Amino acid sequence: MFKEEVLYPETGHPLGSVQEGKLKHFGDLPDGLHRTSAIKELTDLALPAAVGQALDPLAQLLETAFIGRLGPVDLASAGVSVSIFNIISKLFNVPLLSVTTSFVAEDISKNASSQFISDNSSPEAFYENNRITYNVGEKLELPSVSTALLLAAIIGAFEALAMYMGAGLFLSMMGISPASSMHSPAQRFLSLRALGAPAVVLSLATQGVFRGFKDTRTPLFCVGIGNLTSIILLPLLAYAFGLGITGAAIATTTSQYITTFLLIWSLSKKAVVLPPRIEDLQFAGYIKSGGLLLSRTLSVIITMTIGTSMAARLGPMAMAAHQICLQIWLAVSLLSDALALSAQALIASSFAKHDFRRVTEVTYCVLKAGLLSGVVLAVVLFVSFGNLVELFTKDAELLHIVRAGVLFVSSTQPINALAFIFDGLHYGVSDFAYAAYAMMVVGLISSVFLLYAPSRFGITGVWWGLTLFMTLRMAAGIMRLCWRSGPWWFLQDGIKYEHSNKSDSMLSAGADPNEPTSI
Repeated sequence: MFKEEVLYPETGHPLGSVQEGKLKHFGDLPDGLHRTSAIKELTDLALPAAVGQALDPLAQLLETAFIGRLGPVDLASAGVSVSIFNIISKLFNVPLLSVTTSFVAEDISKNASSQFISDNSSPEAFYENNRITYNVGEKLELPSVSTALLLAAIIGAFEALAMYMGAGLFLSMMGISPASSMHSPAQRFLSLRALGAPAVVLSLATQGVFRGFKDTRTPLFCVGIGNLTSIILLPLLAYAFGLGITGAAIATTTSQYITTFLLIWSLSKKAVVLPPRIEDLQFAGYIKSGGLLLSRTLSVIITMTIGTSMAARLGPMAMAAHQICLQIWLAVSLLSDALALSAQALIASSFAKHDFRRVTEVTYCVLKAGLLSGVVLAVVLFVSFGNLVELFTKDAELLHIVRAGVLFVSSTQPINALAFIFDGLHYGVSDFAYAAYAMMVVGLISSVFLLYAPSRFGITGVWWGLTLFMTLRMAAGIMRLCWRSGPWWFLQDGIKYEHSNKSDSMLSAGADPNEPTSI
């Protein structure tokens, strides 16, 4: 009945059952085909991603150092402006980045499947690092890519217009009145940075596309070149040309456009950037899923802002201690974030092909890696915390308060790692609704705790509130994986897809070989 069987060229294992040139299911693959282990794929994706994620904070740190030499007023002005820019960017850009990664990975898998099983295509595909590669010399035409870039351009233009026209209003909301010495330089700095908003959104969307392609090395190169440009231009414009804080803003904005140009230029070699047909765009899916993640991101921002606000009410020393602990707490999460985004790309690709065995393998692998990295970070931070905080301050009273937060910063690392990774798992199976609604509930509970605990327990109450926040996020992720009715049903059913030798008999009996069989 089967006219042709495609063999994996190196091992001779069958690629899949082909009926008159048609592959029946990509989940129906022999064990030998999965020659790239999950841990290797995660490592290949996560390491460049972690380095890439560290570049932007490092560049911002250097920017702060350069601006700091201009004087305290310029430093404070830039700090307020950057905070406004980051809040607006995070609110809109993070949802687009997350949705893009999943949609592109799914689109690539579906595109590969449709090409391979079409009647007119020859099955010349071969697996390389668990990816389908085609010798066709044509760029991929993926609606998800064009949609993401067009949405990014629209969102970026909206952000730029809002921050440029409303710079004064945003500063007033942050407590910077027109009479303040910070108002004029802050407004000028924010207005110039606002011009870079389209580049920032396009850059993040393009990075999401590359993640969907399981490519984290290209974004690392492009972001690295962009940040290097900023490091070179900033002292030249700010000091040599005497532009001060204005020069710093111009340098950063210029580097953002350079990064975006390099990313889009690199992407244009792989995929069609502009859509040939408007009707193929996926605006509805992006807007629906992005809207859900927008509410989720807003819940996170509100909860973290309440924590910072309650710490500020305890006085300058408590606020300073909280800020130091929080920066360390967030900085060490880069590895967990990198693991999460890598898992998201791998799972989205396999899930779209109904390769649940691979999804299960990646899921358990990344959870183990996250837990291990969290434990290692906890031990390292606990041992080195006393010396580490001295890099931030030499004040004895402040050091005493900060060192009291060692348990908060160190012991929560395994919890944080798993919480971040569960986010990647949710996004990988496009479970955006659960991710959003669960975060709303978690944020509400944590916010109520944060509003009342500090008045009784001081700064420790703030740290307990943030610990509760991350613990509930982790618990929500565990619960979802245990639900038989959710997208992770196959973890409970222990399903597998039968291979080609059983597909023949199933087809003869009129059964669908794509249906899961319980074991």
